Amino acid sequence: MVQSYLKHGPTEAFGLVCSPSSNSYYDGKFAYVPALEDVLVWDLKKGQMLAMWHETGHRAEVTCIVRSPQKDLFAVGYADGSIRLWSASTSSVIATFNGHKKAVTALAFDKSGARLASGSQDTDLILWDVVGESGLFRLRGHRDQITAIRFIYPSATAAPSSSAGPSLSFLLTSSKDTFMKLWDLTTQHCIQTIVAHRSEIWSLDVDNTHELVFTGSGEGEMKAWKIDHEALAQGLRETEAGEVAKLIYPVTNLPLASHHRVSQILFHSSRPFLAVQSQDRSVEVFRIRTEEEVRKKQARRKRRVKEKKEQAKTKASTKGKEQEDAKDMEADQEDQELQLADLFTPYLAVRASGKIRSFDFGDEETSTKGATQLFVALSSNALEVYNIPQPTKSKDVPEAARVYSVDLPGHRTDVRTLCLSSDDMLLASASSGALKIWNMKTTACIRTLECGHAICSTFLPGDRQIAVGTKSGEILLYDVASSSLIETIKAHAATVWSIHVRADGQALLSGSADKDVKFWEFEQKHSDGDNPRSARLLTMVHVRTLKMTDDVLSVRYSPNGKLLAVSLLDSTVKVFYQDTLKFFLSLYGHKLPVLAMDISADSKLIVTCSADKNVKIWGLDFGDCHRSIFAHDDSVMQVAFEKPDAREVDAKPSHYFWTVGKDKMVKYWDGDKFESIQKLEGHHGEVWALAVSNAGKFVVTGSHDKSIRVWEKLDEPLFLEEERERELEQLYEAGIADTLNRTDAPIGSGADDLGTNVPAAAAEVTAVSKQTTETLMAGEKIMEALDLADGEVAAFREYEEAKTAGGLSEQIAPPPRNPVLAAYDVEPEEYVLRVVERIPGTALYDALLVLPFGKVVSLMQYLNIWAQKEWNIVLTSRIIFFLLKTHYHQVVANRIMRTALIPLRKHLRESLRKQKDMIGYNLAGLRYIKRQNDAQRTAVFYEEGLDEARVQERISEGKKRKRVKA
Repeated sequence: MVQSYLKHGPTEAFGLVCSPSSNSYYDGKFAYVPALEDVLVWDLKKGQMLAMWHETGHRAEVTCIVRSPQKDLFAVGYADGSIRLWSASTSSVIATFNGHKKAVTALAFDKSGARLASGSQDTDLILWDVVGESGLFRLRGHRDQITAIRFIYPSATAAPSSSAGPSLSFLLTSSKDTFMKLWDLTTQHCIQTIVAHRSEIWSLDVDNTHELVFTGSGEGEMKAWKIDHEALAQGLRETEAGEVAKLIYPVTNLPLASHHRVSQILFHSSRPFLAVQSQDRSVEVFRIRTEEEVRKKQARRKRRVKEKKEQAKTKASTKGKEQEDAKDMEADQEDQELQLADLFTPYLAVRASGKIRSFDFGDEETSTKGATQLFVALSSNALEVYNIPQPTKSKDVPEAARVYSVDLPGHRTDVRTLCLSSDDMLLASASSGALKIWNMKTTACIRTLECGHAICSTFLPGDRQIAVGTKSGEILLYDVASSSLIETIKAHAATVWSIHVRADGQALLSGSADKDVKFWEFEQKHSDGDNPRSARLLTMVHVRTLKMTDDVLSVRYSPNGKLLAVSLLDSTVKVFYQDTLKFFLSLYGHKLPVLAMDISADSKLIVTCSADKNVKIWGLDFGDCHRSIFAHDDSVMQVAFEKPDAREVDAKPSHYFWTVGKDKMVKYWDGDKFESIQKLEGHHGEVWALAVSNAGKFVVTGSHDKSIRVWEKLDEPLFLEEERERELEQLYEAGIADTLNRTDAPIGSGADDLGTNVPAAAAEVTAVSKQTTETLMAGEKIMEALDLADGEVAAFREYEEAKTAGGLSEQIAPPPRNPVLAAYDVEPEEYVLRVVERIPGTALYDALLVLPFGKVVSLMQYLNIWAQKEWNIVLTSRIIFFLLKTHYHQVVANRIMRTALIPLRKHLRESLRKQKDMIGYNLAGLRYIKRQNDAQRTAVFYEEGLDEARVQERISEGKKRKRVKA
């Protein structure tokens, strides 16, 4: 009989406040921040997480977040090149766009929210129709990652009366290739390319009037550019010199406090502030002054200069007077010209508590009155909000005050160690600087304690205390109930790499880089020495020391209490008798140091994992190596045997074990058959820590990405053959999609990846398409439906033909219906329509591209029937136009198509005319209802017997009445 295992599945990650993979968005009340593959919504005032936008099965990291002008809609870009439209109110995906081959790095909605522009690491720029859920076109021109996108609209005053005016729209993009490009979306071409900086352009923003553009480079340079709206409205024209008129031209450089990379530039949506981040930990805020304010300041300065000059005149000679008068005239002329740099004056610097990943201004509608809020997302897994005070006339230097911060629900640095309480109710996680206790049922952080650089940890017997081994060689004892550090034991002279409690709960073992293995026994003492009734706490007493020849990396007691295993830096594992410390076995075979090990519950097997990427399974009776497995693609950091559930009577000691590695993978193994049972992907960084449930129900992992993940055992059985087949299928499907998406060689050419690169067609604008496993499956579903429907139609046609020819008697029954059509009780053409309707709008065009031309001819016949019966005319029209555009040459060359297209044209025109009439009638009705509604809302008041003089008299009486003081 084939052995089955129980499958493990992921649950939601916790321990994350925000990840540094993407920008964040703040609306004045709620913050929408990336959390690896999810988006979290935080209420910063309460410090609560309101929602987690999670799509099951999707593992790519979030790389970009932008909000639509339709407030409920958010566009989120991912590292796999996909874009998802999320509804904030329902926390669900509305549409998925696939078009980019690499991570999405920039997103922007137009002012109505109907179009979305996306830029990527693959250097392409794609414009999407949000309403129609389809890609409009792809623009190519940049040679490196696109870093920012902004929609530009010519001002209505600049547009000539003959032109469309506001319907004109342009895109401004910046890239790491040092270029800034202006694209005309009506002609779908680049109309100006500017070499903006000497190094990469990292940031770009446009002011609220769409007149000024600011760009920031990798060298810490910030430049201002002016958009010529008149030239934009007129289009490309030649100047008198015969050159093309420039639409964007440079104005000036703005000095910044530092010369680091300008990673973000942001204008406030309504207030006169400009924020620039060019340092790791601070954001510079500039105040935008009006020309009137600048003129007043210049006048004051001039006045002060004149006063000084008048004082100096009494002392100076007549010759000196003439020189000074000339200087005065020069100064006056200089003051007359307003420089752009005068309008932007440094106001204050917001200094955050960690490295800043991104920042955002709060919306004025929801934020507090008076002060302006600046939201900061830190790379250290924390969020902060600062208040920027309003400009005042006092000469005090303004300072930003921190009002909210969210940092408790996560670690600032990598999660280095995890341990579970004996009842699996509490989880302790430690990093450099913090120890956190989590409730495993609610995944809420219930305690946060300060600690040094934690390396290893364990719950002490009774689950009231936690011991943490640190990099400095100390063992720290914490009391969970009182959230306090009880004792600091200077245990070792160097890093404590491992601590382990003996199975009987009487002793603890510690191993360190100072080449010592120390044995500790637990003693109970009163928390308050003077009060005998106070709570009893455990303390550790050093009993003996075992000196080793090299640094100790891991120590383990065997569950039966007889043996003790010590792994050393020389890549060997030494096994001793626990009571006499007499040497028993030496396990050698690893090429690099053994980083962790574990002994099975029956004390028969020991499994070791090493930096050489291998896991070795040894017998503890003779020290023989049962099997060496190449387990991970990088160092294997932790290993642990699954524990049997002690509550089950017939529970056998398990030889299944878990490993985690620097290759971001969590793997489940059978130690008897030496087989990999399951690979679990989910972490986005090296996995440092592993803790196994004492009841064998789940496993917890902690990572460099600061997330903690729980992998639960499900009731679903798992068979090794099926699991291997599924993995191979995924590889195969991904390979097919990648082959179809290749642009450097024609499909089916057999061109090798390492061969000569055939340059792709250098078209500036192309269609948007990207094949994924979903679109391939959708295409296959359409083909299956067409085959089924064609078979059914052909069978009934044959029967009817034979019947009319007289070959069949009346008694012979018609052929049986296809079981699928009979089950749904639909006709073949209706079944095909149902299948096509189920395909998401975003994947429809890519699915139609999969169809061979023979199937396209077959689909055309069904499209004719749908048009005739007026079924889903919008979908029918979309499919027809797409197929005609794609297969134009074959359609023109194929005579058979003529017979299908002529009736199709007739039926479709008729249906569309009916649709047009219906929409026109409905629009007229809606306008009438609007007029009626407006008329009812408008109240007309009549007052009899009042002429104009009397009305004026009453008004003046009312004014006098108001002036009377009580």
